[in-house]
Amino acid sequence: MPAVPTGLPPLPTSVVGSYPVPEWMERLKTDYYRGRMSHAQLQDVHEMAIKAALRDQEIAGIDIVSDGELRRDNDIDYFLARMPGIHLPRTSKDFYFDYYDARVTAPLPPPDEAVPLRLADDYAFTAAHTSDPVKFSFTGPFSLSRRVANDAYDDPRELVRAIARTLNAEARALAARGAWLLQIDEPFLAGYPGEVETAIEAVNIVTAGVDVTWALHVCYGNRYARPSWEGHYDFLFPAVLDAHVDQLVLEFARKGYEDLPVIEKFGWDRAVGLGVIDVKSPEVESAGLVASRIRRALDLVPADRLLVNPDCGLRNLSGAVARAKLAAMVAGAAAVRAEL
Repeated sequence: MPAVPTGLPPLPTSVVGSYPVPEWMERLKTDYYRGRMSHAQLQDVHEMAIKAALRDQEIAGIDIVSDGELRRDNDIDYFLARMPGIHLPRTSKDFYFDYYDARVTAPLPPPDEAVPLRLADDYAFTAAHTSDPVKFSFTGPFSLSRRVANDAYDDPRELVRAIARTLNAEARALAARGAWLLQIDEPFLAGYPGEVETAIEAVNIVTAGVDVTWALHVCYGNRYARPSWEGHYDFLFPAVLDAHVDQLVLEFARKGYEDLPVIEKFGWDRAVGLGVIDVKSPEVESAGLVASRIRRALDLVPADRLLVNPDCGLRNLSGAVARAKLAAMVAGAAAVRAEL
């Protein structure tokens, strides 16, 4: 599949994945975990919020939209809670955003024809409610493994590989339902730079045999709008060159663009998703600032291999700030597009 799909304008704009969760939705989701709301009611809330998030993205002019990951409490639990072989001693929460305590006591069963995470159903709902191209993201096997207490594998890499095989089955089902752009998120990888080879091996297990456009998103964490780690993207190289993905989606706006030359230095010859919006700050960038960031990247990455996106998910911003930031991103990309 092409790194930047045909039919899109140059410098297509996208989101990374998550969208703001309104305070009323936070209260309702927490009510569910405290036994004050039914699962059917919660699903209605999710579907209403997803349709609203899609409309916000359409109004802003985003070229590739997402469901906002609004069915998910956080970046981990939605997947682990559904994964066969993962044990959750306690499934109630004091606050919906909290992580479960997850444990594996025996090797995970190999995936069969069933797809227990049901991600394809989530994609199908989203695609049915927009005419725009849809990116569908899910947390990668390395990051998921970091939230699992491992009592089953002597080699922790085997847990990562087992999770990757489950995600590969889900990816096959997603592709069968029409998904064309799938993104693997590895928000924990920057905290374990010595494990990058294991993470890339697992990424390739996830993507194996699935003919879609694949993106890999690596950031420095975005828990409560704060980075979990700091560093530089050179830790990804050269291992990431072996990743069977078409796009590398990275965080730059918050950190600065000193890491951009690393991409050229190591010979990354595929698409780059350029972070131009700082999702950890409520300050709204100007379209001019966004345009200047894109122009700087174009010195190193050709326009036909560049996509424009926020640094990370928008979950921790208010709706008004997120909408303003997306509008600025679209306007900045349009200004540079007109110069090409």
